[in-house]
Amino acid sequence: MKLRGSGPILLALVVWGCAQPAPASAGAIADAQTAPAAAQTPTPPASPAPAAQTAPPLPPPDSPPLVRVIELRFPKQGNIPVVEAQTYLYYIHTQASRPRDGFWAKYDEQTVLEDFKRLWATNFLEDLSIDVQDMPYENGVVGKHIIFDMEERERLKIVEYTGSKKIDRTKIDEKLKEAGVQLRLDSFIDPGSVRRVEGILRDMFAEKGYQFAEIGHEMKAMPGGPKLVRLTFTMTEGPKVKVRAVDFVGNQAVSDRALTRQMKTNKPHWWLSWISGRGTYNESKFEEDAEKIVESYRNRGYIQARVGQPELKTLEDSQDKSVRWVELKVPITEGERFKVGEFGFDGNTVVKAEGLRPLFKLKPGAWYSEKAVRKGLEKAREVYGSGGYFEFTGYPDLKPQEDPAAASVPDALDPNTRPKEPIVDVTMRMQEGKQYFVNRITFVGNTTTRDNVIRREMRLFEGGVFNTEALKFSVKRLNQLGYFKNLEGGKDVNVEKTPNAEGKVDLTLKLEEQNRNQLTFGAGVSQWEGFFGQLAFQTANFMGRGEALTLSMQAGSRAQNYQLAFTEPFLFDRNITGGFDIYRRQINYISQFTQRSTGGNVSFGFPLSGFSRMFVSYSYEQVRVLDLNPSYQDPVLLAQNPYLRDSLLIGQGGHRTISKVVPSFAYNTVDNPIFPTSGKRVTLSFDMAGLGGNTKFYKPTAEGVFYWKQSNRTSLGGRAQFQAIEPYGSTTSLPIFEKLFLGGEYSIRGFDIRSVGPRDAYTGLVLGGNKSLLFNLEYLISIAGPVRLVLFYDAGQVRDLGQKFGWQEDVTQVVPPPSPILYDPFASTRLTDPNAPGPQTVVVGRTSAFKTSTGAEIRFFMPVLNVPFRLIFAMNPQRTGVLDNSLRPAKSFTFRFAVGSTF
Repeated sequence: MKLRGSGPILLALVVWGCAQPAPASAGAIADAQTAPAAAQTPTPPASPAPAAQTAPPLPPPDSPPLVRVIELRFPKQGNIPVVEAQTYLYYIHTQASRPRDGFWAKYDEQTVLEDFKRLWATNFLEDLSIDVQDMPYENGVVGKHIIFDMEERERLKIVEYTGSKKIDRTKIDEKLKEAGVQLRLDSFIDPGSVRRVEGILRDMFAEKGYQFAEIGHEMKAMPGGPKLVRLTFTMTEGPKVKVRAVDFVGNQAVSDRALTRQMKTNKPHWWLSWISGRGTYNESKFEEDAEKIVESYRNRGYIQARVGQPELKTLEDSQDKSVRWVELKVPITEGERFKVGEFGFDGNTVVKAEGLRPLFKLKPGAWYSEKAVRKGLEKAREVYGSGGYFEFTGYPDLKPQEDPAAASVPDALDPNTRPKEPIVDVTMRMQEGKQYFVNRITFVGNTTTRDNVIRREMRLFEGGVFNTEALKFSVKRLNQLGYFKNLEGGKDVNVEKTPNAEGKVDLTLKLEEQNRNQLTFGAGVSQWEGFFGQLAFQTANFMGRGEALTLSMQAGSRAQNYQLAFTEPFLFDRNITGGFDIYRRQINYISQFTQRSTGGNVSFGFPLSGFSRMFVSYSYEQVRVLDLNPSYQDPVLLAQNPYLRDSLLIGQGGHRTISKVVPSFAYNTVDNPIFPTSGKRVTLSFDMAGLGGNTKFYKPTAEGVFYWKQSNRTSLGGRAQFQAIEPYGSTTSLPIFEKLFLGGEYSIRGFDIRSVGPRDAYTGLVLGGNKSLLFNLEYLISIAGPVRLVLFYDAGQVRDLGQKFGWQEDVTQVVPPPSPILYDPFASTRLTDPNAPGPQTVVVGRTSAFKTSTGAEIRFFMPVLNVPFRLIFAMNPQRTGVLDNSLRPAKSFTFRFAVGSTF
């Protein structure tokens, strides 16, 4: 009998027999358990064994055919196997006879066939055949010599990717891992896996726009052993396919431009494509684009709209053949536009139809809108989820009404009986599921933060209803703490049904601690502090208790800061915030003055609702103004500004004491304090100074911060801020350190600190104002890990008493008095007319009242210091009238380094 397999197909099964002289001795009989891997076919000895040797026993004369020899051969690889012979013998269940043990193995053709299948199933072999030859015993009993003729598959030693650098090797390995494809070294090559790798490579190139990429492979033998090969995948990316235009065919109700806006990926190339990558054709993402287009039609009532397969029309190739420009032709079938007929519910037992109907903004007689259905289902899911029905699902069942005119009038041509618009009946099919309760809440990964700190932010309780809305609320509150990496619902929040418990779930939150401890020491330079050295410790999670502690000592050329601050967010184990801050600061405002402050404050806060808190703080501060710029004391300047002397504390020893109470309100849903992507923060405060001290004023502040998530990597952020300050009572003028200014990396990035505000036209010194408006807009792009690219636009203005906010402001110029017509240039003294006019300020034009700055910054998070570092490049388009800290006109372009966020 002969069996043979090559590739995946069994080639032949032949049964045959032949006579062979019986060996004179038992030396040719091989035991299957000890046979050598590459034994040659036994050759009978030429002469009988010496008489001294005992002849091996013979089988009984009436024995059936017996297995006499099992032999493994590897002729195509020099009889050197890669896999040990003992491994192959493990899969061979046929046994050889052992005469000396009295064991005689009966030959079974079916067992040999099963051995063939088992060996082939190992995937070790490229070729396999089994040859069975007769080898009779001396007494005439038929013996069988079974030969396993094998060729092993190539063994993988090295894997290479050559021909293109468009795809990184690391990305390839990640994709293969996601697809479950493995090319293990020192393992046998699987042709199916090789083909799958080629397909994955084609898909990766297609995602980058290389639709015509050519992928192949080649294998080369390597020294060091048989069947060792180097597998090389050859990659040629070809031209990159870019979309120049999209042409929709068949659309009449919706324009090409409107449909193009619905597409997410395959949009035409535009001038910002170098940032966004838009315009690169991605075939795998077209189905998603088609769904968006169909969704847009269904939102307009076209429930039968369809999008066909796109056609690529080649327009031209670039000169270097690296880019191929195409026009994308997309066939559209719109169908008819439907109005809503009957609207009802089915399957709802927990919530009645009267309670569900207001959630769906879909009324009979109105155009059908799937957007209204989708939003209604989201609200219904919230309603059911808050009651523990987290398995709730629903979908619209649409049944277009038959045209009654078409049924009654054969030709359906009567306009008086035929309805004007098609009608569709909508039935919401509700699948409520069962109600669930919380069995157990477990936190995993909080190695520093204590369980009670996490649990107090939870709004779910063990034994209570599994409220999905409360779970969302809890996750947002935990993310706002900033103690952990952002929790993601499907990944880090695990909800499993409790085993052997009906209607209960176990909730597991997988947390990953973020180091909120900032230990800073060393030296540096920034626009605010100048050159400085510092030693500081700051934490937002002291000892894992959720407490905030700051110890800071900093001394520099322009700023000094000594501070001790502590905040307890849950005072007396209640949701009450308590804290204190003691400080001594000195800041040198270049070309202006030095401000030295010593004081402290205490604060308390309590919740109003989920994300709203009310705070009340009291502060006491002694402030001195030192090192006044001599220009501030110019007699002309002081004469033109009657309140400036008091504002600069001239004649008061440069000293003021400020005692104030500050009630404030904060509403905060921003998802992350360091790298926010969504949410809003509204802050209202009212500083009331005058309860003690020698300075009285009130200062209302309103600020709104908003973040809108655009995609997984981009978000839009904005801030609007209004401030005003007004003296009252015995205080007639505000000290200059309390007046309002703008400028610097925390307000208008392109200008120097405190450089935007009302200034004296004669000296150029900024005197400050009593009200300000500030607007910031940021487009945040996540580049890699903790690095962000931020495109920004800042605008603001500061007005003084009696001035209103506006779009334009006067540009003034100081005009010196005219010289006398006749005078003696050699005279040692000169007579001055006391009635002669002095320098005058005249208006020479109009300019923008808002001072603006735009540009880009790289913002990256330093894990050791736990603060964002910023490299800012700014352009200042509206800067007329603004001087820098050296009293020179503000520059068109500036570059700055800063720490922290703008808002």
